[in-house]
Amino acid sequence: MAEDEIAALEAAFERVETFPARTIMSRRGDRLYKSTLLIDGFMCRYMDARDGYRQLLSYQIPGDFVDLHSYPTRYIDHDVATISEATVAFVQHERLDEIMAERPHLARLLWFSTMTDAALHREWIFRIGRLDAIGRLAHFLCETYCRMSAVERAEDGAYELPMTQQDLGEAVGLTSVHVNRVIRRLREDGLATVAKGRVQIADFKRLARLGEFEADYLYLEQGPWTASLS
Repeated sequence: MAEDEIAALEAAFERVETFPARTIMSRRGDRLYKSTLLIDGFMCRYMDARDGYRQLLSYQIPGDFVDLHSYPTRYIDHDVATISEATVAFVQHERLDEIMAERPHLARLLWFSTMTDAALHREWIFRIGRLDAIGRLAHFLCETYCRMSAVERAEDGAYELPMTQQDLGEAVGLTSVHVNRVIRRLREDGLATVAKGRVQIADFKRLARLGEFEADYLYLEQGPWTASLS
């Protein structure tokens, strides 16, 4: 974005607030009048099953618009919650109307953001539908590392991941017991360590091969994600 576009977007935000971990921000069926930009912390979108278990639909990191898709749809078809303590900024949909009318290039970039979000959803469907247990977690860890690197939140293969084993299971469609076994295997195989809210990837290329991970759907520039299956 150009500097004037950044300034225009920042000026559109009406307030900044910090919410505790495990706070439900919005519920399925809610009518939304504003969209949320995650400044710091981590959030998720999810659905609850009748048996009480939930399925994570996305993992949101700093810099993500959590619910920009609610701008055209007005309603959301899932729940949104914080995972860690999270600081967010809100922009009213009326202000987004002004941006769409007055700044077509910025509007296109916001549209691109929602398209990238859709690409992430397609990849999550592939991951859960076609990969085995260790492949699913390997793919998720690679994806998150690339995303965190892009916003300068990862270094030397390490990044913050404040998710419990239950959270990870809900993200990749496994039980927490199964996640524990997969984490142990990744550590024993010298691929990655997941412990105490942090991930340390020891061999990104091997981990990417295990998870059949290709980073093209993230539409990022050059970085550690270039070492995938090739």
